[in-house]
Amino acid sequence: MADRQWGGSASDAEAGEDRKPQSDEAHSAFTPPLGVPLPAPPEDEHPTSEFAVPEGVAPEPETEPEGSAFTLPPGTAGPSTTQGTPYAAFTPPYGIPKVNLTKEVPWQDRMRTMLRMPVGERPAPERPGKPDEAGPAVPRVLDLTLRIGELLLAGGEGAEDVEAAMFGVAHAYGLDRCEPTVTFTLLTVSYQPSLVDDPVTANRTVRRRGTDYNRLSAVFRLVHDITSQGLTLEESYGRLAEIRRNRHPYPGWGLTVSSGLLAGAASMLVGGGLVVFLAAAAGAVLGDRLAWLASGRGLPEFYQFVAAAMPPAAMGVAISASHPDVQASAVITGGLFALIPGRALVAGVQDGLTGYYITAAARLLEVGYLIAGIVCGVLMVLYGGVHIGGAGTLDPEAALEHVERPLIQIIAAMLLALAFAVLLQQERHTVLWATVNGGVAWVIYAALADTAEMDPVPATAIAAGVVGLFGQLLSRYRYASALPYVTAAIGPLLPGSATYFALLNFAKNELNAGIASLTKAAALALAIAIGVNLGSEIARLFLKVPGPPAPGRRAAKRTRGF
Repeated sequence: MADRQWGGSASDAEAGEDRKPQSDEAHSAFTPPLGVPLPAPPEDEHPTSEFAVPEGVAPEPETEPEGSAFTLPPGTAGPSTTQGTPYAAFTPPYGIPKVNLTKEVPWQDRMRTMLRMPVGERPAPERPGKPDEAGPAVPRVLDLTLRIGELLLAGGEGAEDVEAAMFGVAHAYGLDRCEPTVTFTLLTVSYQPSLVDDPVTANRTVRRRGTDYNRLSAVFRLVHDITSQGLTLEESYGRLAEIRRNRHPYPGWGLTVSSGLLAGAASMLVGGGLVVFLAAAAGAVLGDRLAWLASGRGLPEFYQFVAAAMPPAAMGVAISASHPDVQASAVITGGLFALIPGRALVAGVQDGLTGYYITAAARLLEVGYLIAGIVCGVLMVLYGGVHIGGAGTLDPEAALEHVERPLIQIIAAMLLALAFAVLLQQERHTVLWATVNGGVAWVIYAALADTAEMDPVPATAIAAGVVGLFGQLLSRYRYASALPYVTAAIGPLLPGSATYFALLNFAKNELNAGIASLTKAAALALAIAIGVNLGSEIARLFLKVPGPPAPGRRAAKRTRGF
């Protein structure tokens, strides 16, 4: 026992000799005396790591984890899908579905959906960046966006589709916080890199408008390639320059002949015969040449429409004086079919229905001025004919001859749509579809108005709705604009006869009957516009395209008038 104790003391002594003696600096004034036990360490004292920040050095501020700008706030639980998995980080907490940016969905639907979302809820662009790419050239991207929007707006496209195309181009080149704005004559696009950076804004004024659906279709193909194939800026500018240099697909004389063909087909549609067809065609050709002459002299469109409306009216008055047995009213009605601005009317009502009220008001005001020009041209001729005595057989009380000629009327409706498509400078492969669509529209209208004896206004709205539905179907599967398939097809439904009888009543100083006829013409025009828009919306809501489902479309929610 003693040996073991001694042995242990010897070991302790040897260990004490091996240990290095403590220096004087190691002793503190607060070290307890020998034999006094050390106090217990406080509960909040923990051993530190060798990577601890030295005393006196301020620690670096904690940075937020790198992620998307659309990450939900801490503590906010995202909703769950039908499979039970939460949405992505940019999904807001109140349940907006995630936007699917797959390339199988038409860019019109994708960009229209994102336009209706607030800026903070839009997903980031999916354009893959190259390793040596410094970033998008913001001024050039904005300039390209404005130039594309200018061609679309000048070609008659609706404000919502123009904004969707502009946003699609900017989004494809990486400008996610981008806001395009479209009015009747001004295009503006603003890009803000972040919440703390200054925005970059550019605008462009649309001074000239023209009807060229061939160019419109080419611009739609360019936007599709930019959003789906990732064209570079140089390639997009080259394609845009080619589109601007493209010549019209039809010569000037072809447009003049088409104008006469349209008026002649419209006169047969309301009961005219061969003589009426030739007279209406001749009057429309003369009116078209006068309008070209006025345009070449730099006169505004109002005076061009005045000049274009006078020859058909004069032709009708002359035939009424020389051949009382010929239906002269159909001649004037056919000339009005060729002049009524149905394209601008449909675009104006569509802008109003989609919430672009300023642009809609400007478009409808333009339609009002053009119709006023037609009224002035026709009324001057009718007023002179009524008072001179050459228009004695033009009776506003007698309606146009209503004879059911199904085959002739269907052929006349398709011929009218064909001529209208040529006047709109459509691509040749779209003319056939527009012609068939116009024939279908007339068949539906005649079946409802003549066979079922429905009121003309709802019958017109239903027929126009079918036109809009078919046009939207074709445009969705071809990734193109719906205007080439819709505008020419509504030609047979235009209110030419109601407008003519309103003007004739005004010329005979019968204001009440004239106002009634004019109100009917306005109702028919609105029915056409609303029907076309409703058919397009039905196509977007319920029809599917191959691939993943299209994202939902949001609109403003306003109830009870406030």
